[in-house]
Amino acid sequence: ICHCIINCDMNSTRRLDSLSEAFLKNFITFAIAVIINFINGTFVYTYFKSHVFQRDPRYVLYIHLVINDMIMLTTAVALQIITYTIPLKLAPCCILSSKTFFFINSVPLNLAGMALERYIAVCKPLHHVQICTVQRTSGFITLIWAISLMPSVTDVIFLVATQPLSIFSRNVICYESNIFRTPFHKTHREIIQGLLLCFVFLTVLITYLNVLWAARAASGLNQASARNARNTILLHGVQLLICMSSFVSPFINIMLVTTWPEKRTTILFTSYLVTGILPRLLSPLIYGIRDKTCKILFVSLL
Repeated sequence: ICHCIINCDMNSTRRLDSLSEAFLKNFITFAIAVIINFINGTFVYTYFKSHVFQRDPRYVLYIHLVINDMIMLTTAVALQIITYTIPLKLAPCCILSSKTFFFINSVPLNLAGMALERYIAVCKPLHHVQICTVQRTSGFITLIWAISLMPSVTDVIFLVATQPLSIFSRNVICYESNIFRTPFHKTHREIIQGLLLCFVFLTVLITYLNVLWAARAASGLNQASARNARNTILLHGVQLLICMSSFVSPFINIMLVTTWPEKRTTILFTSYLVTGILPRLLSPLIYGIRDKTCKILFVSLL
């Protein structure tokens, strides 16, 4: 989401949009976000009402991902609306941007953890109960927070160290390039996200291949379980590719805008919806619809 905001040049888009266009875009984004958060919220409610979910590390990681998506979506939409409406002081805008970057980093790490859990369940079933406990899963989530937080803290520390404190009381359009504008910030974020996504991509790929081989070697119920795990990991890979699309979308935007410059704002807004907003529906679709246990408990509790 954050990369899309950066590369879509929302500051320029804000100046080009008419009042009616700005209202329509913000209304569409807000409405979609409310619908997605409502759907995700129902699964969060179901999770906390069911002890079955809370005792299963698989669903602990899942609900962490869903809550992460809800917070990230809310923050991103708030930033968009603020960008179109009022300037903020640099300090609160810095906090909002850092918060968004924090949740962006935690998504691929959470996907890696979910892929590893499925790999252990299928390929090392005798050790699954000992390795994948709720306590260890909570520790893994804490590790995700720590790793995701470090780049944001580094950005803020570098900003404080290199800029006068007076800039934090300055009014700015809440747009990330207006805050973290130094070459260090740009390079730092590109390196961090590049390394992070490459690591998670290799993790998902390796776990998928191992589960695929296990599915071919298994038989009966074990084969069905391995096949389901393989499909789940494959869908996690799709989620990861969508996360990685933030690196590709700027180049696609440039080509589309160059071809149809008169539709610039529409192209950028559509790209923002496709790569930043709509993917937040993937988590409930993967588990809420495909997972039989989730569907049964969801219907019974609601």
